Amino acid sequence: MGETATSTGTGTAARRSDVIVVGAGFSGMYMLHHLRELGFRAQGIEAAGGVGGTWYWNRYPGARCDIESLSYSFSFDEAWQQEWRWPERYSVQPDILKYARAFSERFDLLRDIRFHTRVTQALFDEERNEWTLATEGGARFTAPVCVMATGCLSVPKAPDLAGLDDFEGERYHTAKWPHEPVDFTGRRVAIIGTGSSAVQCIPIIARQARHLTVFQRTPNFSIPAWQAPLSDEEDRRTKHEYSKYREIARNSIAGDFAEENVMELLPATPRERERELEKRWRLGGFHYQYAFSDVLTDPAANALAAEFVRDKIRARVQDPEVAETLCPRDHPFGTKRLCVDSDYYETYNRGNVTLVDLRRTPIERITPQGVRIRGAEHAFDALVLATGFDAMTGALTGIEIRGRGGVSLKEAWAGGARTWLGLAVAGFPNLFTITGPGSPSVLANMMVAIEQHVQWIGACLRHAREHRVRRIEARVAAQDAWVEHVNETADRTLYPRANSWYVGANVPGKPRVFLPYVNGVRSYGDLCRRVASKGYEGLTLR
Repeated sequence: MGETATSTGTGTAARRSDVIVVGAGFSGMYMLHHLRELGFRAQGIEAAGGVGGTWYWNRYPGARCDIESLSYSFSFDEAWQQEWRWPERYSVQPDILKYARAFSERFDLLRDIRFHTRVTQALFDEERNEWTLATEGGARFTAPVCVMATGCLSVPKAPDLAGLDDFEGERYHTAKWPHEPVDFTGRRVAIIGTGSSAVQCIPIIARQARHLTVFQRTPNFSIPAWQAPLSDEEDRRTKHEYSKYREIARNSIAGDFAEENVMELLPATPRERERELEKRWRLGGFHYQYAFSDVLTDPAANALAAEFVRDKIRARVQDPEVAETLCPRDHPFGTKRLCVDSDYYETYNRGNVTLVDLRRTPIERITPQGVRIRGAEHAFDALVLATGFDAMTGALTGIEIRGRGGVSLKEAWAGGARTWLGLAVAGFPNLFTITGPGSPSVLANMMVAIEQHVQWIGACLRHAREHRVRRIEARVAAQDAWVEHVNETADRTLYPRANSWYVGANVPGKPRVFLPYVNGVRSYGDLCRRVASKGYEGLTLR
């Protein structure tokens, strides 16, 4: 199994296979394995030096999954999910990367993945019904089908700050962290950003640094993880009923094991509200977001849930002024990616931590020695950028992808991403996207979303092979209807009220379009199964 080679992979000749899979994170690895199971010759291509995707690159201090370990794992192989032992409730990056590497070894995937190979171009040949991919190194790969498993959070966004390249100290981006350890002991450190990555690494850096200055533009809601070792008893209990828990996840909104309450907050009594919110706070993480069913749809219910969190922040931070600066007020609770932390707010009680509110005192420029604010220069030895990603579309538009008529994906998406089910794009035959825009993806447990997409794509390709179909393409009318549905469902919630990366607001010039599908894993999965049962309606099969 694997590609057949007509050359060494450089020059004009191309390596040929049945399917090319771009990316070797969890989605790319599972896609490669599943294609093999179905008898397809598949070739994986990966820019990094190893498997793991986001968990290969994001090695910053405190990097941790915000979905519980027993849920953030594959379910397709019963023996493996029973054998694998997670050490903690929420896994740290090294443990997740270890899991990714074990996955690649267990299913012998490395022999069919080309590492250190960045795809720069993907062109569709309409006469031959095949894709040719070119890479930075000059290699070319050809196949009838191309699957983009490039990840939703894989293109880091650098801040637009004057003088950034002038800084003479050490500079790091959380999404491009060095593979060797970074020690901030005795150093004056500045960190820009207070999103999920910053919330995780700030407590760790603060314990090392001589002084840490946090530059915050927008405070985010964060719920404690109550991180702890995963006991043998809990591991055994969950695995004994794994099939039940997996079914709960697939029939939920978010795709994990958290209980999603159908009770609404507003009709509840004050005592019921307080009891349930406190219970969910004590459970931690995303359990709190699902405390009541109307929190993300009713502004009044959301305001009560948000104020509960703000009261918790005030109780955890000793300085009242700092506490208020950390309290989010510019977006409804849960409409930006919820942060899950360990001692984040308590970190601001340390004497070596300073919080700077960039809305009151914006950065004028980065200087060779530090940061200038209000004409005064503040010196730092190291600068950490926790400034997020060009989410969901950045990895795709960063490749020159050209479909029918030579139209580029970047041109097709000039007004915002448009897909059919987040799986395919009209005008780009035989091209599939895993957890693409228009699917639940980042609003769900990614492992559940990945399994669903990989299995659906595999079934579609098997159907095409059995019916001698050479071209699969989303219909324009079906795509338009899906985009309209995605927007309508988002507009019935509070999500669009936030300037989040869900709408591309963090990237200057990016069209404001709500990218994920809010109706959840269960309804989306039902719809995908219905589409397949009707002969893949919405697709043109030729």
